[in-house]
This record gives sequence, C-alpha cells and structure tokens, in this order.
Amino acid sequence: MTVADNRPIGLFDSGVGGLTVLNAARQALPGENLIYLGDTARVPYGTKSPLSITRYAEQALKALLRYDIKALVVACNTASAVALDALQSSYPELQIIGVIEPGAQAAVNMTRSGKIGVIATESTVNNQAYQKAILSLLPDANVKSAACSLFVALAEEGWHDGELVEAIVKRSLSGLFDHYRGGAEYPDTLVLGCTHFPALKLAISRVVGDKVSLVDSAVTTAAVMKKQLTERGLLNPGSTGYVRFLVTDGPERFARVAPLFYSEAVEPDQVELIDIQHFA
Repeated sequence: MTVADNRPIGLFDSGVGGLTVLNAARQALPGENLIYLGDTARVPYGTKSPLSITRYAEQALKALLRYDIKALVVACNTASAVALDALQSSYPELQIIGVIEPGAQAAVNMTRSGKIGVIATESTVNNQAYQKAILSLLPDANVKSAACSLFVALAEEGWHDGELVEAIVKRSLSGLFDHYRGGAEYPDTLVLGCTHFPALKLAISRVVGDKVSLVDSAVTTAAVMKKQLTERGLLNPGSTGYVRFLVTDGPERFARVAPLFYSEAVEPDQVELIDIQHFA
C-alpha cells in the first residue's frame, strides 16, 4: 500500500515569472500541496552578483523550510544557474530541482539542426549554465546566447505585446538572429531561459518567425518533478492539493499580475507578505 506524503513542495522565484512553473506543476501534479515564494522585494535577480543571488536563494529556502517542505523547485533560471549546486550541497537530504537541466533537455529534443539560441538574464548568460547543460547532452550543438534582462521588467509590468514590446525584442535579439538571417547558422530553437520570458512568447515568436521553436522549461520541469517524486516515494496521490502564495513585497500587485502567468485566480487576501532577509 502506497503511503501518501502530503507535505508541501516549495517553489521560489525572484518575482512572478516562476508562476509558469507553478502552473505546470498544478497540471502535472494536481494532488500536491504547493507553496510559492516570490522574492518581489528584490526582483530582478539577473542583474545581481553571484554572491547576492546565492544569499537570496539560501534565504528563500530557509523560509520555505519552516513549512516542512518535502522538495524544492528553484523556479528561477538565474538562481538555478548560480545557486543550485550550493543549495544541493548544503541540503543533501532535500530533493532540489532547478529549471536549467529540464530546459536544456527540451531544447536538445526539439532542435533539428543542433543550432540553439538561449536568451536569459545577464547572470545566467555569464554563468553559461545552459550552454554547459546543452553541450553535455549534445556535444556537437552550436549554442549562442544573449542577455535580455529588460524582458523581466516588461513581464513584471504586464507589457507583453504590441509594437513597442516587439521593437525591444527585435533589438535585444539582433545579435542572435539578424546576423544569421537566412544563413546556415540560424538557430532553429530558442530557449526562453528565464521564467518571465514566456509572458513575451507572442512578441518573441513574431520577431524570430515560425521556423524557430521556442522552449519553455516549465512543462519539462514539472515532468521532472513528477518523475523524481515518484522515484523517491514522495508523491501525494490526492485529488486536489492546495496552493499558498508568499511574497516579500507588494501582495496586491502580485495578485494583480499573477493571471498573466498563472491560470487560476489569485485574490490579494491569498497572498501573504513575509520577511526573509533575517534568514542568514
């Protein structure tokens, strides 16, 4: 007889972008209880130093441990790129999943030519996390990346489409695409290497064209969550789990922006304001 483990799964991101991962997790694991922490007081992480990002990630994890989580999803590409190894090393008993490896696997599965573009925050690009992950799976891949940290601000402000957004996207992606337009090096796959970026998917697809496949790691990450929880006997096979929302700033604003990333309604009184900075 399988014993249900109804302890919650924790997820954290710098802001609202990680709600795309939460959304996918709700669909893949409807019986799981989920606690989402958005560090909205310090968004974006992508322009911060590795030392600060690691400190923020450790504080978020320690805050979530108060809720007796059975697993952690680092639903932030920047934190996954910079701090995942440190978190896993410090908490070997806890199942900790990042979004880089699932996203890389999805890109490798999707590419036809082996030419893959990656857009992410400055920290993720500088860390070369996606390039390393993709090349470990497909050594002959040609991976090029571009920092698009401004996309985080657009997503957080709800600027997801329109002529101005497309103009910003086109300029930001010019180094990846314009130089190779029509040439042999043109990427056929583009990894949206930040959980905020799927909010701009329509604008991005219009800029790069329909011959380029866009990779959103949220669904792949949820599949990895399900697989690893199953292997460790941590699944809660109930019918409907709860979702709890925690933020470090602006609960009303979080609730207002959440529907752009998350398919379920979020009311302001569902969002709890917490202080995580005292977790050293």
